[in-house]
Amino acid sequence: MWESENESVGGRDYGNGVLTTTKHGVETDGFEQRGQSWYVAADIPSDLLVQIGDVSFHLHKYPLLSRSGKMNRIIYESRDPDMSKIVLDDLPGGSEAFELAAKFCYGIAVDLTATNISGLRCAAEYLEMTEDLEEGNLIFKTEAFLSYVVLSSWRDSILVLKSCEKLSPWAENLQIVRRCSESIAWKACANPKGIRWQYTGKPPKVSSPNWNENSSPSRNQQVPPDWWFEDVSILRIDHFVRVITAIKVKGMRFELIGAAIMHYAAKWLPGLIKEGSGTGDDGSNSSNSNGSSSSWKGGLHMIVAGTKDDPPTVQAKDQRMIIESLISIIPPQKDSVSCSFLLRLLRMANMLKVAPALVTELEKRVGMQFEQATLADLLIPSYSKSETLYDVDLVQRLLEHFLVQEQMECSSPSRQSFSDKHMYDGVQRGTNPNAKMRVARLVDSYLTEVSRDRNLSLTKFQVLAEALPESARTCDDGLYRAVDSYLKAHPTLSEHERKRLCRVMDCQKLSIDACMHAAQNERLPLRVVVQVLFSEQVKISNAIANNSLKEAGESQYTPMVSNRKSLLEGTPQSFQEGWAAAKKDINTLKFELETVKAKYLELQNDMETLQRQFEKVTKPKQGSAWTSGWKKLSKLTKMTALDAHENGSQIPNTEQTRKTPRRWRNSIS
Repeated sequence: MWESENESVGGRDYGNGVLTTTKHGVETDGFEQRGQSWYVAADIPSDLLVQIGDVSFHLHKYPLLSRSGKMNRIIYESRDPDMSKIVLDDLPGGSEAFELAAKFCYGIAVDLTATNISGLRCAAEYLEMTEDLEEGNLIFKTEAFLSYVVLSSWRDSILVLKSCEKLSPWAENLQIVRRCSESIAWKACANPKGIRWQYTGKPPKVSSPNWNENSSPSRNQQVPPDWWFEDVSILRIDHFVRVITAIKVKGMRFELIGAAIMHYAAKWLPGLIKEGSGTGDDGSNSSNSNGSSSSWKGGLHMIVAGTKDDPPTVQAKDQRMIIESLISIIPPQKDSVSCSFLLRLLRMANMLKVAPALVTELEKRVGMQFEQATLADLLIPSYSKSETLYDVDLVQRLLEHFLVQEQMECSSPSRQSFSDKHMYDGVQRGTNPNAKMRVARLVDSYLTEVSRDRNLSLTKFQVLAEALPESARTCDDGLYRAVDSYLKAHPTLSEHERKRLCRVMDCQKLSIDACMHAAQNERLPLRVVVQVLFSEQVKISNAIANNSLKEAGESQYTPMVSNRKSLLEGTPQSFQEGWAAAKKDINTLKFELETVKAKYLELQNDMETLQRQFEKVTKPKQGSAWTSGWKKLSKLTKMTALDAHENGSQIPNTEQTRKTPRRWRNSIS
């Protein structure tokens, strides 16, 4: 506690703009308040009324003029020595700060604390209470308290910086914000093992700072690295940015900075985090204090509701400023914040119409770690005039950023930062071939979901499906599900459009279950069904031919089964139920197919038997030349006998003479 000296101040004569002490000071027992007015408990009646807003102070001239250059100048410039009223509506700190400054002028003890020091320091600067008028004036006392008491304390630095929110631009010009920010940054970057000051920490259900003796860590208690998150999250966004910038300069680990940013966003942006909406505190802005924010429960439902009932203008403006500031201070290193957080931030940025340059920068950040995204985070509604329910163009841009980043990392690995190479060994996308496969599964699941929108054009579907290279997909079951879902939602497609749609998938990459389902799918074009059946026939033939290598065959089909399971996990529950019902039909068709194959083999054996019998029957008809000659001679003899019978008398003799040789020929034949 700083106490101003009880001085016997003589009176001052007013002349030529200079005040000199000529009379004794006013002795008082203190101030007393009556409604909105303050009075000095003194025997001498007041001769000066100071009006600050709705509060009035009935004071005496001489105590104020002896220590305030501002009061001297106002009275001097008025050219009225009997001036009795002064209005100071622009005084920083308001009536509370002026009350303390007036008590100081009267010699009353003033208790300086972290909550009133910033306002009193700005008020002293406004009133020009310098050393030129009085040694040990209010500016000197407040500066000493700031330098030696506030800046050496973690708690006081936070509270003073919080109190500076209503003192702009005075607190900025007096370097109070800068000095407090650097003090906080220095303490935040200190080794947690050496921390002995009080801090709030991060309790599960605490929304406002509450410093007490119990919050101070004991010597044996281990301090977590995120001990400072909750304390700095009570600051306004511009002061939070100042603190984070100072922490960056001092070399704090980028993942801790990113975690602090996510903690701040969860507190000040209701609905951003899926687990629950942020809760406000005494120092929150309008976005936290607004009653309508209680309906913001996070996730997609909250955002869709926001399109119908737009938030108030002030709330939207504050949230837009927070989002723009957070985007600008996110560390550039990959994985400094999660991809889910970036996508949720991007969703709110599109809803609140954030500056396009910052949105583009955020999209590039998402592209750097796009393989970490989930389907729920990608289902971003379209807030533009587009007819589609979801922003498919945004996902297309994110995928393009991912492919560009992937190509850059593969072509020049030296571009990876030092921290990436040492902090995330074995997880780098440039050296991880599974990154594209994860993105392919994610895109297939996204296409399955958005394909139900009847306003989604075939071109957008096809462009997004063909954006990834063929090597990214080892199995096209996910694409087949998306195509089938699109065909269900768009039954009026022409034959040409259905063929064009089916070109996005490769029939040879379909699993056995998908092929069986496609074989009975009436929505597919006939040509595609034929291709599927041919592909399946080839697979069955190869399996039969390699039946002797059973172990090799099992190892070959194992990854396909696991891929199919992982693909089913990424699809909606309703589609999974439909797929389960289709699998029952597929099993039935499998049994029927085996029966048909067995019947086909039996018919083939019967056909071979009939063919052999036919060959045996036709073989005796092919006789030798002698046999054919005898048959011709017999035929000729028969014709000669008929002619002789017609001539009459010689018929009996001729028949008798030729009967014996004909019987002999017949016996030989």
